[in-house]
Amino acid sequence: MSLTQGAPLLDRGPADVPDRERDRRSEDDPRVRRRGRDRRHRRHRGKKPSPAMFLVVLPFLVLVVVFSYLPLAGWATAFYDYKPALGLSGSEFVGFQWFRMLVSSPTQLQQIGQVMANTLAMSFLGIATSLLPVFFAMLLNEIRAPWFKNAVQTLTTLPNFISWVLVYMIAFSLFSTSGLVNSVLNDWGIITTPIKFLDTGEHVWLTMLLWSLWKGLGWGAIMYLAAITSIDPALYESARIDGAGRFQLMRYITFPQLMPTYVVLLVLSIANMLNNGMEQYYVFQNAFNKEHIQVLDLYVYNIGITGNSLSMATALGMLKSVISVVLLVTANAIAKRARGTSII
Repeated sequence: MSLTQGAPLLDRGPADVPDRERDRRSEDDPRVRRRGRDRRHRRHRGKKPSPAMFLVVLPFLVLVVVFSYLPLAGWATAFYDYKPALGLSGSEFVGFQWFRMLVSSPTQLQQIGQVMANTLAMSFLGIATSLLPVFFAMLLNEIRAPWFKNAVQTLTTLPNFISWVLVYMIAFSLFSTSGLVNSVLNDWGIITTPIKFLDTGEHVWLTMLLWSLWKGLGWGAIMYLAAITSIDPALYESARIDGAGRFQLMRYITFPQLMPTYVVLLVLSIANMLNNGMEQYYVFQNAFNKEHIQVLDLYVYNIGITGNSLSMATALGMLKSVISVVLLVTANAIAKRARGTSII
């Protein structure tokens, strides 16, 4: 045996040190790490931005500017006594008059309070049931027969593409005083007078929630189904080897893996608490349920179009946008602190 072979590891020359030990020492050397970062930086800096990728994004940027930023110029009407026939230049400048009117009249404050209660109630009910698309996607993913899975997904997604006008026609045909449900109940002798499902203010928040779930449950599950496909199959295989059943896989793997997606969508839902939309409530409103169905967007529409007060409607819209931004920032900060997931 030579002296070199019998020498301790620390006494050997660089050529005698094992490759693994030499690589480990190189990784621990700050100079080696710094040179690696410099090479990656030069390689990244040498890449030129692709004009083709910018052209792909450009149409969407134009749409965002046209539909989201250009309309902000219309906020100027909130500071004028705007008359459509005279235009903005011919209308009288009144400053913050419309904002003061929103809080100066007790009747106006009471009406706005009821509208805000309706808006927040509808939004909270929607947030409270926001986990239903998650559970539906998880259950749909467990269907093994492809034809049955596709049929269920198609039937539950189609209502999303039906306009609210057609939805109200379906509701009127089924639940009006002369509709199918009342006719069947009357023929069976269960009732003697028709039940007013639509012409009442009672339980209107619950009925609006049920119609929203029927229309959007399948559509809301699509994003979670896409997120399920990105879960590492090795997690499921390891759990099955350990004896996990189907529901245990859903509880301990699928559901936690969907939480980041759910948190992002939840933050967006909280930011849009005041943006319920008006189509659904506009077609379902009537003289009997108007007090409890009128949300903020519908109230703004009724003031601006029906009441012919575009300036006050714009002032309300401005306040709604400011509050929505505050809600977005707050919800994003809470989500980032709680789970480390944020969108800003």
